[in-house]
Amino acid sequence: MTIWGPQVLVTSAGRRVGLVEAFRNAGSEIGVTVHACDLNPRQSAACDAADHAFAVPRCDGPGYVDALLTYCDRNGIELLVPTIDTELSVLAEAAGQFQKIGCRVHVGSPELIDIVRDKNLTCMHLGRHGVPVPKTYTPEVARTLAYPDHWPLFSKPSGGSASRGLLKLDRPEDMPDSFDEPTIVQEFLDGPEYTVNVFVDQRGSLRTIVPHLRLSIRAGEVEKGRTVRDPRIQTIARDLVAALPEPRGVMCFQLIDDKTRGLRVLEINARFGGGFPLADRAGANFARWLLAETLGQDSGAHDNWIEGVEMIRYDAAFFHFHEAAAQPVEAAE
Repeated sequence: MTIWGPQVLVTSAGRRVGLVEAFRNAGSEIGVTVHACDLNPRQSAACDAADHAFAVPRCDGPGYVDALLTYCDRNGIELLVPTIDTELSVLAEAAGQFQKIGCRVHVGSPELIDIVRDKNLTCMHLGRHGVPVPKTYTPEVARTLAYPDHWPLFSKPSGGSASRGLLKLDRPEDMPDSFDEPTIVQEFLDGPEYTVNVFVDQRGSLRTIVPHLRLSIRAGEVEKGRTVRDPRIQTIARDLVAALPEPRGVMCFQLIDDKTRGLRVLEINARFGGGFPLADRAGANFARWLLAETLGQDSGAHDNWIEGVEMIRYDAAFFHFHEAAAQPVEAAE
C-alpha cells in the first residue's frame, strides 16, 4: 500500500461518507489519506468513499482493538475517529495503547463515556451540575405515578441510539409489564428539537458551539436542519461541557425546547454526530481542527460560523462489481 501525508482512520464507517469527505477536504493541501473499516466493508458506502478500506471484527467482540492496533501500526495512522456509541468504551480504555504507536484516538475519558452511554446517568450527572434535564424515573417508579399531571411519559432504552425503542405512554395502563433491556422513563416533552455540535480543544477549552434546529429526522439523525444562534443554548452548552470529565474534540447533544418547561437536554453523543456536515458547511470545520491538533498545531477553532445555513439530505449510491455475480449470458445462435 502506497500512502503519503497524514493518515486518518474512520472506524465503523457504515454510511458516514460525509465524514470521510470532510477529512479528505480538510487535508487536501497536505495530502491526507483516509482509511475506513467496517464489519463488511464491501457493503459500506463510507468504505467505498475512502482511499483504503479493510474488514474488522465486531466492535463489541474479541479481537477488535488488536485488529485496529495492528492496522494503525502498519500504516502509520495518526488519528482514529470512531463513529458509533458501542465502540466508544472499548476505545477509551485502549487509547493509551494507540498513543504508544503515535495514534490519537478521538474519544473522551472512560469516565465521560460511562456517563454519556447511560441516559439515566447522563440526566443524574447533568442535573447535579445545574444543567436542565427532563424528570427521569425507573419503570418501577413510573408505575407508581398516579396523578394525571405526571402523564404522558416517554420510555427509551438507557443505552439506545438511532431512535430505537422509543415509546410514548399516555396513561398508566400503557406502561409495559416489562422491557427487553434497561429502560428509563421521562416526562414527555413537546417542542422544537435541536442538536448542538461543540468542539473542545486538547487543553479542554470549549471553542465552538453550533446548534441546529432539527427540521426533519430519519432513523434518529437529522435529515433537514438549520443552524441557529440562541444565547440560552450557548449557556447550556458551556455548563454541560464544564460538568463532564475531560471532554475533548467533537461532541454533540440533543435538547428540546418544551412549550412549558423550556430547554431540556436529552442525551449526549461523545463523537461526531450524524448531522455534523451542517456545522461543517456553516464554517465549523471540525475535521480540519482535529487534523491540525494531531499534527501538533493549534486547531484554529472559532465560533464565527454562519447562522441560517440549511441542510437537506438525500440518498446517493456507490456501485461495484461483485465477484459472485452471474456469469455473462452467451449470445443466442
